[in-house]
Amino acid sequence: MSSTTNKRRVVVTGVGVISPIGTNQEAFLKSLKENTPGIGPIDSDDRYVASHGIGGEVKNFDEKTLKKAYFKAKEQKKSIKVMCREIQMGAAAAMSAMEDSGVDLDSIDHARFGVNFGANLMFYPPPTLAEASISCVSEPGGQFDSSHWGDDGLKAMEPLWMLKYLPNMPACHIGIFTDARGPNNSVTLDEASTSVSLTEALNVMERGAADLMIVGGAGTKLHSIRTLHSRLWDELGYDESNPSASCKPFDKNRNGQVVSEGTGCLILEEEQHAKARGAKIYATLHGGGSSCVASTDGVANNTQSVTNAVSAALKRAGLSVSDLGHINAHGLGTVHDDAAEAKAYQSLLEGTDVPVTALKGYFGNAGAGTGFLEIVASILSLKEGNIPQTMSCSNPDESLEIDIVTGKPRATSNKCFANVNFTSMGQASATIFEVA
Repeated sequence: MSSTTNKRRVVVTGVGVISPIGTNQEAFLKSLKENTPGIGPIDSDDRYVASHGIGGEVKNFDEKTLKKAYFKAKEQKKSIKVMCREIQMGAAAAMSAMEDSGVDLDSIDHARFGVNFGANLMFYPPPTLAEASISCVSEPGGQFDSSHWGDDGLKAMEPLWMLKYLPNMPACHIGIFTDARGPNNSVTLDEASTSVSLTEALNVMERGAADLMIVGGAGTKLHSIRTLHSRLWDELGYDESNPSASCKPFDKNRNGQVVSEGTGCLILEEEQHAKARGAKIYATLHGGGSSCVASTDGVANNTQSVTNAVSAALKRAGLSVSDLGHINAHGLGTVHDDAAEAKAYQSLLEGTDVPVTALKGYFGNAGAGTGFLEIVASILSLKEGNIPQTMSCSNPDESLEIDIVTGKPRATSNKCFANVNFTSMGQASATIFEVA
């Protein structure tokens, strides 16, 4: 199938992942096929904050790995000192995706080469604030005095501290690394960042402002401050008998999400531009949509926001819901959110046999990075004729009344899918892809 449109068609010609289940395509897909979880005991000091010391951690990813595998140029390596971990992962995934795409940077028009990247708000680790904070305490055992911050506290901060934690910096570094001089934008909408970033890039390319764009998302909830926020505000899951199965999307026994980190990246390219250079084409991005629905007192209505976002994405793609081969859902693993999301699918999918899968059981919730990992998972799996299964959903909740892909990957010949993500604030976004 294909959407009926005269607009410029946009295709995916490269993918990159930095995730708890693999930092390259081969390892990532192997984990999906073999049902290997990336959730487990955390090695970093963040384990002291995370619920029961578990999360989706990217293993063996550090400065040494960056220099050896991702940042090849001298100037790229020098930039590491002004990158926090999320920015490092975002830039690494982008460079991996660029290498996968085979784009020759010496033969493209850099003015028509852009970047659009999603990110979470980034937080300073508490230890790095210690000296500055202590300098604002007037006497031993005294209280922090904010009036001393301007004169005393800031002097104790590292000179480039702000550059390490600005959410627009992944897009900045990537643009510099690749000399992308076209449109450059950053999106900070937590989990909804994925499809909003992709839709904005689609807008740019359809109106003819770029031929090539790097689009991705870098995020973490596995961070001393972010994880503490989750402990205070979110419903966190844990399975004492099997900690690696603590995130159970759409399962009858689900009890919360699992914090994680990760990033994914896609290279989007105008179809004729890609064909002219003989690029491999993974998929076509047909459309995207977003919505925000909440009550006047701030309570999210994600049933309606998901319904709106998927409907808008389908309308833009020129497709109907029956054209979909599956929905790669948000599937957070919480009691309330999974029920609210399933209610949207009950309405959207009525009269169809479109199945639903959810992949946070593999790698947890990494905020702005998670949706891109889910999209890459569907693309790579569909290339082999399968819908990836919902991990740790051994007892599907029948009351949700949706067809959940469980037990093993499900064979399919329908290569069209929707990816959906939403936030606790009622923001939802969706994109529609068709794998080549």
